[in-house]
Amino acid sequence: MTGTVAAVVVAGGRGLRAGGDRPKQYRTLGDAPVLRQSLAIFAAHAEIRWVQPVIHRDDGDHYAEAARGLDVLPPTFGGATRQASVRAGLEALAVHRPAIVLVHDAARPFASAALVSRAIAAAGRGAAIPGIAMTDTVKEVDADGAVARTIDRARLRGIQTPQAFGFDALLAAHRKALAAGRDDFTDDAALAEWAGLPVGVFEGEAGNVKLTTPEDFVQAEARQAAALGDIRTGNGYDVHAFVDGDHVWLGGVRIPHDRGVTGHSDADVGLHALVDAILGALADGDIGAHFPPSDPQWKGASSDRFLQFAVDRVRQRGGRIVHLDLTVVCEAPKIGPHRDAMRARIASIAGISVDRVGVKATTSEKLGFTGRREGIAALATATVRLPWAAQ
Repeated sequence: MTGTVAAVVVAGGRGLRAGGDRPKQYRTLGDAPVLRQSLAIFAAHAEIRWVQPVIHRDDGDHYAEAARGLDVLPPTFGGATRQASVRAGLEALAVHRPAIVLVHDAARPFASAALVSRAIAAAGRGAAIPGIAMTDTVKEVDADGAVARTIDRARLRGIQTPQAFGFDALLAAHRKALAAGRDDFTDDAALAEWAGLPVGVFEGEAGNVKLTTPEDFVQAEARQAAALGDIRTGNGYDVHAFVDGDHVWLGGVRIPHDRGVTGHSDADVGLHALVDAILGALADGDIGAHFPPSDPQWKGASSDRFLQFAVDRVRQRGGRIVHLDLTVVCEAPKIGPHRDAMRARIASIAGISVDRVGVKATTSEKLGFTGRREGIAALATATVRLPWAAQ
């Protein structure tokens, strides 16, 4: 089977067994919500054209925060059961008519790009699901807890997501189940089997675990920390001269001032310094190498585009930004009244929580070009974690 591929990411459940003050798919794991990490798996995959999130209608604010900046379709609301939520996602995708659809649980944020590729390749069977061999002995017990029999584990598989299907076939199966009053299937493979579709099994991943309990989150945090053990630090520095004007851009925020700044883009020294700090941590050149001032397309460009580029470079390496720290050096404007807005804007672009962004300001005691109010400077530090394999 060939053609366009879409993914439905199911995030409509309450997930309260995992603890916390919000559904588990919106709990932070590392520096990002679980749902963001699950959506990013598919949004970044070269073979996936559309990603359709399915959420609970009460979670709009949580979702907007988690999915900010990701290339996904607008979310659709799920139903009372997982089956109803998947059906809602399929119906929302029907206008696009993909050839293949993958269905994935948002609570599995560790699926790899290789697993997604295997799912797409296996969809040629019509329906295919990832499975892993059982390593424990499996017993069937009766109502009193006594062993009824020992099951041959050689023929058993633990089933995961993403599960892959021909889109038209799966949508038809869901509509058939709805018409028959069946809304009790716990996964799409079971529904497909009921509808008469042949279902194959391809190799899953032991690390593709589903987060359900508080203990799962503890183990997941430890796993992420171990996997991203290559800790890098980069520094950045930028300067721009004052000119006639009525505002400056700093840290992604427009600040009224009796001067402006000169530069090829919007001359945001704060974001420029942060870009160089992140690129420095990656040993990936500097802002001028990627966005040369001689290129007219960057004239007047908003510097948040440059920071987003640097953030994406980290994600492409399988890493994450742990902390960003910015110091602005000037006699004026005053930074204090705008500090929180700058932190929030930087955090939003970087896809991290605001408590991982520091913004400070200082003067140069009227010494040098900043002391003479001829210009403004910024220094930045970025801490990034990468997989050891990225070395």
